[in-house]
Amino acid sequence: METYENNLSIKAWAEEDRPREKLSTQGRRSLSDAELIAILIGSGSRNETAVELSKRILHHYDNDLNRLGKASIAELSKFKGIGEAKAISIIAALELGRRRGETETKVPDKIDGSRSAYNILRRHLVDLPHEEFWLLLLSRSNKLIAKELISKGGLSGTIADPKIIFHIALQHQASSVILAHNHPSNNKKPSQEDIFLTKKLHSAGLILDIKVVDHLIITDDGYLSFADEGLL
Repeated sequence: METYENNLSIKAWAEEDRPREKLSTQGRRSLSDAELIAILIGSGSRNETAVELSKRILHHYDNDLNRLGKASIAELSKFKGIGEAKAISIIAALELGRRRGETETKVPDKIDGSRSAYNILRRHLVDLPHEEFWLLLLSRSNKLIAKELISKGGLSGTIADPKIIFHIALQHQASSVILAHNHPSNNKKPSQEDIFLTKKLHSAGLILDIKVVDHLIITDDGYLSFADEGLL
């Protein structure tokens, strides 16, 4: 009885369907997103090529690489033809692309406004499916002393304990701090809890002579600054 290989390697495709050869002969910019992902996958199945499988995955995420970049190993492994190893390859490649984009923006060592604080924190707080709370610790001349992850939470919130925040600030002998957390919902509008917490930390900082100079809410497509919006 005739049998078929479960996986079709790229070498078995028609020449015009080979993304590796296309990259070699025509350059990397000639490839579509699906073809680039197909190179990562390496093989499809007897029913579809790796390019077709890649197109199916992209279609599921509305052809949005940012959405695909947030997918977990378990989520990608649900696609027929994608095992854990292939899922990891896709995630790793997209993470490298994200990091490359960040290196093109010079990270400042001195904070001169919300934009420079955002540039430092962005890499830590975008593309996350959960909330995280971070702290920037500054010297008297607004130079960055350290950045600290305070807490991780769920989809709708995380805990920012004032005792922990100011304990860390005192340990680093910081003169001021910038608070930051992300909204996985992409809604930059601060909640009432965000506003209350910021006012509470600002008041506590005045007593300890550690100024809370800003609080950033970071989303995948930008940020809101409490200081810029007059909310401090």
